[in-house]
Amino acid sequence: MFASGLLFSFLDSSAKYLVLSGMDAVFVSWCRFAGHAVLVFIMFRGWSNFSIFKTRSLPLQIVRGVFLFGSTIFNFLALRQLQLAETMSIAFFAPMIITALAGPLLGEWAGWRRWMAVLVGLLGVLVITRPGFGSFSLGHLCALASAVSYSLYVLMTRKMSVKESTESLIFYSAMAPMVLMAPALPYTVSAPPHAWAWVLLASLGIFGGVGHYFIILAYRRATVTALAPYPYLQIVWMILLGWLVFQQLPDLWTVAGAGIIALSGLYIVRREHVLRVQNRAALLAETEELAKKR
Repeated sequence: MFASGLLFSFLDSSAKYLVLSGMDAVFVSWCRFAGHAVLVFIMFRGWSNFSIFKTRSLPLQIVRGVFLFGSTIFNFLALRQLQLAETMSIAFFAPMIITALAGPLLGEWAGWRRWMAVLVGLLGVLVITRPGFGSFSLGHLCALASAVSYSLYVLMTRKMSVKESTESLIFYSAMAPMVLMAPALPYTVSAPPHAWAWVLLASLGIFGGVGHYFIILAYRRATVTALAPYPYLQIVWMILLGWLVFQQLPDLWTVAGAGIIALSGLYIVRREHVLRVQNRAALLAETEELAKKR
């Protein structure tokens, strides 16, 4: 999880650098997914391992890929105007959005404590964007749209992971947006301005693909609760890269808002863990009681 956060920070920093250098955000996004698809094909030996192509529902895979594309393109557009730490802080509002949408979409309704955490997280977003005080911009709106799109992507992943293989989920999440964006290439393609930009453009798929793969490895080896704090370290990497690459440091409002969002997100994860433990204990007690009656 530590490595994935670092790779995603490199991905966002590289994308911001390329977009600011004059390249179209849509083309940069397409290159990110094309590199991701090629990398996954090689990692899972697609020439002999046909499981990456097998899917129970191609339309759902496409919709899921569209949500991931939306998350990426809106994030790249936000990076054009906002600092790295600012976009990442708003992105961490996604767990609260997931909590709010899990009820109507998955039937996993949150209790009042988690709803209060969602409201606290929203307060953190308002602290960062400060609407009405001249700081709210189209970049903030794109960052929020990215968080919503990513939340829908996660919810679809949670629902589809029961029936779909890990290989197919990773492969189609890159292939679907790459194919759907292909018609826009003639209008958005642009050559990198120098050799270093070529290197960064070629690295986008590696940063994204390997980052997602590390997340899968992490959740195979540790619980959600144990891993919950580590993604928030990405804010640290974004602040450092924003300073080193772009000579930008977040203001106190961004730092305060990021802290509020992180605390509310960690509370939601902790609360869900407590509920799982209680449900497991209740189920165990009920099983023992039935065994005694037999």
